[in-house]
Amino acid sequence: MANSLELFEVVVRRARSVTEARSEPLGGSHPFDDRNIHTKIQSTSKDLFDDGHYALATFEAYKLLDKEVAAMSKLNESGVKLMMKAFSVQSPLIRLTDMASTSETDEQEGYKFIFSGSVMAIRNPRGHEYGVRELPTECLDHLSLASLLLRRLENAKK
Repeated sequence: MANSLELFEVVVRRARSVTEARSEPLGGSHPFDDRNIHTKIQSTSKDLFDDGHYALATFEAYKLLDKEVAAMSKLNESGVKLMMKAFSVQSPLIRLTDMASTSETDEQEGYKFIFSGSVMAIRNPRGHEYGVRELPTECLDHLSLASLLLRRLENAKK
């Protein structure tokens, strides 16, 4: 009986996520496709999203981003401290630009704050608090930002 109940719960959550997250009729594309969510984030977050675990889907995506930055920078840090060191303008471990002009230096520094701010404002509450609730549209917005940052990271200069 428990298996039937668990299966029913999965079906209900998926149906809810489809109806809440989409503005188009059933049969359209998945919201992850509509938002061009990065494939690595899809691997960690899509099933969670489809099952209605929106805050957890966001949390997993930002943990992935954190791990990718740590691996690329070869730092044994995490969170804000990691981002500030990895994207530092003075001694960057990850260069997002050539920093050959003021504009490129400003861009590097701006992304340093976007990476660290997203970890602080989006990932941390889901990692340190319980019962964080998130709407499907909020989750998709968070995952879109994480996708942008992950793509930017992939195009970085070591």
